[in-house]
Amino acid sequence: MQTLDTINQTLNSNDAVMLYFSAPTCNVCHALKPKLVEAITDQFPTFVIESIDISQTPEIASHFSVFAIPTVLVFFQGREFLRKSRHMSVGEVIDSIERPYNLMLA
Repeated sequence: MQTLDTINQTLNSNDAVMLYFSAPTCNVCHALKPKLVEAITDQFPTFVIESIDISQTPEIASHFSVFAIPTVLVFFQGREFLRKSRHMSVGEVIDSIERPYNLMLA
């Protein structure tokens, strides 16, 4: 089971991390997640993706000030770069992270 410590360890030991916050009752979350994970994995192979179920670990959501689902947080080198909640498209997320990701790995 995830803890705040394990999430922080992931953030500190990887250059590119996406946290995906959702809940079992969120239909949008379940529709968006596989498409987003596939796109990120295909285009940005070094990204680490962590899925966080806010119904099981509300303390992680509150630590990151996540109050709506789905929420995507993207971190580069341990620092939050992007925050998207509720209404987002896969293309929007990809477009937002493509340039900084490529610069970081260049």
